[in-house]
Amino acid sequence: MNELKIDLADARTAYEPGEEVAGSVSWQFDKPARDVELRLFWFTRGRGIEDAGVIETIRFEQPLQQETRLFRLQLPQAPYSFSGKLISLVWALELVSESGKAVSRQEIVMAPAGKEVQLGTVSLPPIEKRSWSISWQTRTQNLLTR
Repeated sequence: MNELKIDLADARTAYEPGEEVAGSVSWQFDKPARDVELRLFWFTRGRGIEDAGVIETIRFEQPLQQETRLFRLQLPQAPYSFSGKLISLVWALELVSESGKAVSRQEIVMAPAGKEVQLGTVSLPPIEKRSWSISWQTRTQNLLTR
């Protein structure tokens, strides 16, 4: 059985934009792997259209059958991690081998103060019927007098 593992330094999973993410990755394969990659990426999930973007990839050359390697990645300034009623944006590290046949994923938060942005509902001020009707009447009168 193939095993892949991502360990973050200090066991942190929340970061600020531009901060460094460091840790180690380890794997154990039944037979030697041709390739092992660590990817820093974001993806959306929810009711909206799903999207994803890979920010950085570290390729571990000549992987042994069982091994541990260190990594360091610099987070970008945006987009922030957020959650809303319809869609969320999630950051993650993913360790992948053999073209995706073995995968390990570690989700992280990347936002100011290391706190995911919570999207709320937007409340608009009520439209007064009186001002709407006056502006509609004025507009109609202007059209008729031309």
